[in-house]
Amino acid sequence: MTDTVTGSLSGSSGPAPASARVRFGRRQQRGLLLGLSPVRVACVAIAAVTITAAVFLAGVLGVLLVSPLWMGAIALAFVRHGERPLVEVLPTVGHYLARRVTGRNRFRASPDHPRPGGTMALPGEAAALRFLIDPASQTALVHDPHEATVTVVAHVEHTAYVLLSPDEQARRVSGWSRALAGLAASGRCRRLQVLDLAAPDTGEGIVGWWRGHRTATDTPFASEQYEELMTTRAPAAATHRTLVAVALEVPSRLLWARGTGTARGLELVRQEMSAFEAGLRAADLRLAEWLQARDLADVIRGAYDPLRASGTSVGSLRAAGPVAIDERWDRLDHDTGCSAVLWISEWPRIDVPADFLHALVFQPGVRKTLSITATPLSSRQAMRDIRRAKVEHVTDAAQKARIGAIADLADAAELDDVLDRERALINGHADMRFTGLIVITAGDDDELDAAVTQIERAAVQSGCETRRLLGQQARAFTAAALPLARRVD
Repeated sequence: MTDTVTGSLSGSSGPAPASARVRFGRRQQRGLLLGLSPVRVACVAIAAVTITAAVFLAGVLGVLLVSPLWMGAIALAFVRHGERPLVEVLPTVGHYLARRVTGRNRFRASPDHPRPGGTMALPGEAAALRFLIDPASQTALVHDPHEATVTVVAHVEHTAYVLLSPDEQARRVSGWSRALAGLAASGRCRRLQVLDLAAPDTGEGIVGWWRGHRTATDTPFASEQYEELMTTRAPAAATHRTLVAVALEVPSRLLWARGTGTARGLELVRQEMSAFEAGLRAADLRLAEWLQARDLADVIRGAYDPLRASGTSVGSLRAAGPVAIDERWDRLDHDTGCSAVLWISEWPRIDVPADFLHALVFQPGVRKTLSITATPLSSRQAMRDIRRAKVEHVTDAAQKARIGAIADLADAAELDDVLDRERALINGHADMRFTGLIVITAGDDDELDAAVTQIERAAVQSGCETRRLLGQQARAFTAAALPLARRVD
């Protein structure tokens, strides 16, 4: 679906720095030849072969006769749609058109054809997901039989980060880094997804509390200031909820086998849950609960049906899926809303504080979900990626020097990022791939377009570049709006 950004996470327990700052590596865009990807090189080769053959067979007239072929190949390689060349967009366009022709871009729930027991009634690739309940904790476990993973979802509560002192902020960041590094070191964590769910709030709760608790003895000046603050800020209030989904690698035979097999699989999941909970405590984060079936069903149903009456509960994961979905090229219509998914194509390229996403997370008046998925890499895989990146850099530099092309600072910056990853890996730190997606949901198309523009501006303020995904909205929505820790690459 998208490219990823790779970064290292410290697992050391030494003292935290006084000022916690982070930096993401640049997204690697190096190609096979002079920055061109293999498919673009193939297009150029087809054009060159076509022209050469035409010259030898029919001269200049032959070149003119086959011009549509070689000019089309060159156009596919160099003409861009958005930020990508046409030849790299064609597979997405073809897949989308094929799904549209066959009707697979639409989903309708069929009461006459009930789903098999234990499934979640989700569309697309998520249709194969099954769920089971841990009898000890009543936690909902989502099983993916294709990937042999089990996903558990934690509701995490935390204090306001921006109100903490710089030393305390650095300590919290270091603790969260150690928690992630511990997951990566276990070897059983396949993916970790952090979601911030934000929904506009009328502010009636704040206003109601004030009206019920104010007294005649309150200071008039303080009361006036508080009244003015509520008048200006309460309408722009929002409710936030933080969920962390952890996908664990557990063989299917340990979950669904009879007798001791099921007990062994559940015990492995409980051990990882306990270890992650300990990591959260070390980062001063409070685990409110591991989501049970009812809570997880409400979260999933809320993503598809954002305008449903508050206080209503789905009750079962069997009924958590959508009633109707229509996927369009740049958005997704679902039940009572429509959504668009943005991909964070570039993270900040300079050192930024750990709260650099503040403007994006707390953008008022927009219903959105910010999803950041981290995929741990084994030491062997990370070193292999680093060696390949170094070889590609040296090869590209040699090719540019051979033809007299001038190297730019971007090449040096990419090499520095690769070397930083290598140093961190040698020092024993964990290596992870990060992918950020933003789901914006609204009631109609006009409201959605306005919200997308607002979020794009907030992303720029946070130092990020975003790109709306085209032809992949249904799959991206499932990966970003639902706490299921799905694959996003």
